Amino acid sequence: MNEEQRLVQKRLRVLEHAEKTGNVRKTCRYFGIGRSSFYRWKRAFEREGEPGLVNKPRVARHHPNQLSREVVERILLLRKKYHLGPIRIVWYMARYHGIKISDASVYRTLCRHGVNRLPRNVGLRKIHTKRYQKQVPGHQIQVDVKFLKFIDKSKRVVKRYQYTAIDDATRVRALKIYARHNQKNACEFIDYIIEKFPFRIREIRTDRGHEFQAKFHWHVEDQGIRHVYIKPRSPQLNGKVERSHRSDQEEFYNFSRPHGAFGGQAPYEILRERLQ
Repeated sequence: MNEEQRLVQKRLRVLEHAEKTGNVRKTCRYFGIGRSSFYRWKRAFEREGEPGLVNKPRVARHHPNQLSREVVERILLLRKKYHLGPIRIVWYMARYHGIKISDASVYRTLCRHGVNRLPRNVGLRKIHTKRYQKQVPGHQIQVDVKFLKFIDKSKRVVKRYQYTAIDDATRVRALKIYARHNQKNACEFIDYIIEKFPFRIREIRTDRGHEFQAKFHWHVEDQGIRHVYIKPRSPQLNGKVERSHRSDQEEFYNFSRPHGAFGGQAPYEILRERLQ
């Protein structure tokens, strides 16, 4: 008689003893087993007979919180294509797909697929200065220009210039594309943001590019707005607008981009809060 057969015979003796004595509690105490085990064996015997008393191999059950294959694929896409961390992946899944998951679940998924560490030098930045942030919309607006290149239908390279303004307090942006890079367009852009931003602008910060020289400076001051130049060779002092230009390569901004500075809310959501 092998081990499996001996186990079945023992369980049969337990069931027979309980039936003979009519007392499950005393039977369990006599054989040193728990009543839950007794009733499990009893049910199995009633369903299958003696084969039901054989130990079944354990089968992994579906965990109620296990992520679906579709969700896992979306997590891996956000990680590999955009190099997002677990918390930003959580924000994106909730905002764009209506899927609520925890950052711990995301992290475990990244670990299982071997992408919990980003490639070397990805996502790293050198910190030049202490971060700061204004609390009132309009107290400080950072302005800069991004150079754009397009290929037209005749395969020629076309240059354009994206003038961008970002509010330090809310990260709300305004931008406009120009065919020329000069002070005239820079002045026109200031008029544009004064009209578009739903708050009073008190200060504008720029670098010392040729488009922001005397004509531009006095145009800003004439609007009752202070114009401040950042220190030479210190782009980090206008870091928010610089960083927003990098984000333009992958995603648009004001209404839909979950922002790390605001716990996953978009800039316009923060603006509505702070203007109330």
